Amino acid sequence: MILTVTPNPSLDRTYEVRALERGEVIRADTERTDPGGKGVNVSRAVAAAGRRTVAVLPLGGAAGALVADLLDAQGIEVAPVPIAGVTRSNIALAERDGVLTKINAPGPELSRAEQELLLDAVRRQSRAADWIACCGSLPRGLAPSWYADVVTRAHAGGARIALDASGRPLLQALRARPDVVKPNAEELAAAVGRPLATVGDALKAAEELRGMGARAVLASLGADGQLLVEDSGAWFGTARVDVVRSNVGAGDSSLAGFLVAGGSGPEALASAVAHGAAAVRLPGSVMPGPADLDPAAVTVTADVPLDRALTERVS
Repeated sequence: MILTVTPNPSLDRTYEVRALERGEVIRADTERTDPGGKGVNVSRAVAAAGRRTVAVLPLGGAAGALVADLLDAQGIEVAPVPIAGVTRSNIALAERDGVLTKINAPGPELSRAEQELLLDAVRRQSRAADWIACCGSLPRGLAPSWYADVVTRAHAGGARIALDASGRPLLQALRARPDVVKPNAEELAAAVGRPLATVGDALKAAEELRGMGARAVLASLGADGQLLVEDSGAWFGTARVDVVRSNVGAGDSSLAGFLVAGGSGPEALASAVAHGAAAVRLPGSVMPGPADLDPAAVTVTADVPLDRALTERVS
């Protein structure tokens, strides 16, 4: 079983539009409503792959109730932590040329009692977990050290933990030695404090994160591919993608693919790349199932192209 922890979940509404024009009335071509938050997306992708998953998340208000109902409809076990605040609602606008504009609400503030209930829910549910995936931003009320505390408690219980976070929560959690961290290129650059211009720059940054405590680094480089750096070596993976409809949740789908394939080695990286490539071909934050994957389009190599320029340089 894969347990996901989403401290700041959301109700996500995605609209596909021809183009954005400020100050104009824009008519959407399609509309979707999905349960959101990075950990929630990981659970959705794990469930789509046919694996059992349990989602731990604080929920409040009508939006929170709808998130729980939508997850239940997708066959995902929900371990909700009731809160007094209202679960946030986010909006994504996907243009036909692939440009995505997101408006993310800050989310509710968790009280001290609600924080303890969330930690207790993670502890109870982690006993049967093969992996725990802690993902996304922290809501108001949770200290930047919260993920570090979860990593420490997970390891004390014998569980492996994957972390998808950024900024201070990521840097503080590294000291607790998470089993794998999954930054994107921007988060990787911020963590080492310098721009990344090439795949080699990204590889060096990933190695530095390992030096800071991460046991493995799965780095998403957008359209340029993905890097996996761990004790047994480093690999670089890419996939052909002809049409991009939405990249919402693509990184979360990648992490799910990585974990369901074992969470280590080139085979897991290939699964991560296949899941990420499939996700961007789908509307909104739809998570791919087995029929959406194209493993033949994936290439994984230990010959990392160090001099290859990143198409979107990250500062």
